[in-house]
Amino acid sequence: MSDLLLFEINTRCWLRSLSNPHGKPVTLAAVPDADLASWKKRGFTHIWLMGVWATGPKTRELACAQPSLRTASGQAFGLGGEERITSSPYAVADYTVDESFGGLVALRQFRARLHRHGLGLVLDFVPNHVGLDHRWLSEKNSLFVRHASAKAETFPVQHSGGTSWVAHGKDPFFPAWIDTAQLDYRLPGTRAAMLEALQFIAAECDGVRCDMAMLLLQEVFDKTWSHFPNPHASPQAEFWAEAISVVKLRQPGFLFVAEAYWDLEARLQGLGFDYIYDKRFYDYLTKRDYSALQRHLRAVPGKFHPVRFLENHDEPRIASIFTVPEQKAAAVLLLAQPGLRLLHDGQLAGARQRTPVQFAEYWPETVDLEIEGFYDHLLSLLAQTTIGRGQMSLYDTGLAHCFAIGWQGDSKQINLVLVNLAPVKAHFRLHMPSLGSEVKKPYSDPDSIWDFQEGCLDIRLAACGFELLEWSTS
Repeated sequence: MSDLLLFEINTRCWLRSLSNPHGKPVTLAAVPDADLASWKKRGFTHIWLMGVWATGPKTRELACAQPSLRTASGQAFGLGGEERITSSPYAVADYTVDESFGGLVALRQFRARLHRHGLGLVLDFVPNHVGLDHRWLSEKNSLFVRHASAKAETFPVQHSGGTSWVAHGKDPFFPAWIDTAQLDYRLPGTRAAMLEALQFIAAECDGVRCDMAMLLLQEVFDKTWSHFPNPHASPQAEFWAEAISVVKLRQPGFLFVAEAYWDLEARLQGLGFDYIYDKRFYDYLTKRDYSALQRHLRAVPGKFHPVRFLENHDEPRIASIFTVPEQKAAAVLLLAQPGLRLLHDGQLAGARQRTPVQFAEYWPETVDLEIEGFYDHLLSLLAQTTIGRGQMSLYDTGLAHCFAIGWQGDSKQINLVLVNLAPVKAHFRLHMPSLGSEVKKPYSDPDSIWDFQEGCLDIRLAACGFELLEWSTS
């Protein structure tokens, strides 16, 4: 399994930011080539365009009615800020590309340009539910979890067969998403319809990020919706096993990424997912529970292929949690990990305010030039190393807050990443008999020092410091 670097972009906000200086809309077909070249230079392998699919007026009306969003829009944009509120991109009205982005033709042109730069395109697949504007609610009402009479967290839908009370989409541990309608995966017709939708999406990209993928597992789905009886017996096969195999039969290199929680990562990998969210990495890191993080990193290899991140569209900005030195150390640790590393739109500029997914424009902020310069230099540098492209080794530093990660590629080049996450100085030793005499320091904290004698590497890292060493084996 190759190690990947994924860049998540909020499509609406990004295109708006490109459009504003020009005074006219910029579509996916007109994205400056310099942006694509920059992504390639920084070592990204895939670009995730979050939120390209069409939404509708019903879901926008619900979003505009939310007091929390209206308050947030006023804080961000002032009087009239509610004009920047739109539908959640996860309340999909149809798997067609939003016309304001240039439609499907523009998406295809954008993808072709990505390919010319050696980059892949990842899009959203939202399998659990659709938005309230979706035509299936009236045309194929039988595909949904529904009841003949009103129940909690349902809404009435008129269709050719009369009136049904359809359930809103739901995570069983939280209130329902009131701008969505819950699909019923106990039904063969629902599975067939969603498999068809997935095949359409797969033909237009190189991978999908599957929203809340664990909700479709049979044991999860049956338990969540047990209070909505279904006359049909649950299917014997898992939806994901069938869907992934069908897509990969046509597109063997297609990428399946699962958003998943509840320790179900290995289960989903067994059904064919290439990478699965590793939320524990994020939780331990942001809670500064470094002992638990050390144990977790040693336990994960062989269990599942992780997706790791410091932030995404669902989480707070890392700059709102960590100081600038902590952000830098955490970023070095993240990028030294195996699997899929995810960086988020705005993270590379030090954004502190999370932009709600219902906003059509970024929360206005000033770029943190220190963080921007740090990421620009670090990513360009790492793209020239073996990190993420070889065999990874995790060394024991003897300190919970210090990490030592080695990478060796097909060549004789070896890279060693040393990170101190704590705001105190650290001193530790590593037994490194293969360390050559010609050691380079491509990037390090100026206050960190190291010495090598008799096969032992003596390291003194500054508070929130890091070192990147490089040498060749004889």
